[in-house]
Amino acid sequence: MPAQTPSEKNKGIIFALCAYTFWGIAPIYFKSLEGVPAYEILSHRVIWSCLLLLVIIIALKGRARLVAALRQPKLVLGLCLTCLLIACNWWIFIWSVNNDRMLDASLGYFINPIINILLGFLFLGERLQGKQQLAVALAMTGVLIQLVTFGALPWIALALAFSFGFYGLLRKRLEVDAMTGLFIETTLLLPVALLYLCCFATSDSANLTQNPLSLNVLLFAAGAITTIPLLLFAGAAKRMALSTLGFFQYIGPSLMFMLAVTFYGETLTVSKGLTFGFIWSALLVYSLASVKKKPINL
Repeated sequence: MPAQTPSEKNKGIIFALCAYTFWGIAPIYFKSLEGVPAYEILSHRVIWSCLLLLVIIIALKGRARLVAALRQPKLVLGLCLTCLLIACNWWIFIWSVNNDRMLDASLGYFINPIINILLGFLFLGERLQGKQQLAVALAMTGVLIQLVTFGALPWIALALAFSFGFYGLLRKRLEVDAMTGLFIETTLLLPVALLYLCCFATSDSANLTQNPLSLNVLLFAAGAITTIPLLLFAGAAKRMALSTLGFFQYIGPSLMFMLAVTFYGETLTVSKGLTFGFIWSALLVYSLASVKKKPINL
């Protein structure tokens, strides 16, 4: 990762804070669409995000960057991979929120910083210190508790953590600005989204002409709900180490956790509480080690 000036690092911190706060309260929006199938919501996310990004690119005169990116086959191939990862992440998140599994989604995003540590170590040459190793061990223990208790891995949490972890890793390595990259990703997904809505969606909400205006406004808003935090995240990922970026992800799942147990009535069982306890302990160990080694300068 190229050296960043203090100004750029501080921009990265601000972008990360805003992105994760936005994601933390996003379940409120998706709960308002609880009667709409997850695949349908995902399709709307893709369509309206693509259109919104196109408007932004035209307004900011980003056409030259877009054309330059499309002329790089390796870059487009890389974005094909990232668009599949983010689509998978989006769908699992929507499904979990609208099926009263918000605590599982929260757990996934709590695990994600630990996944970032591992990916940074394996693919970016970022060193794994002793306390980071302890953090990874604690997180693995938390996952094993779920495995022993239920006889199955917490698939929602792990799928969210790994899909978003690899998405961040690949986007960090691709030489493309945040807005251009996200527009290409959504454009690659656009034909699938349109095909699903036009040919396969059978719910009452699939026909926009039959929906109340309030529902259509919510569906159209999926573009902004999707685009804004992802652009902030991509901007942050370009300006800070992947392991450091993971530190800020505590904000999103913490807000999500509080929403699940206080506003949406999800039950925190003893076994799930133990799992969260180990994950939180892992994050505390890693956070203290990170702050001691390299304080964050706002």
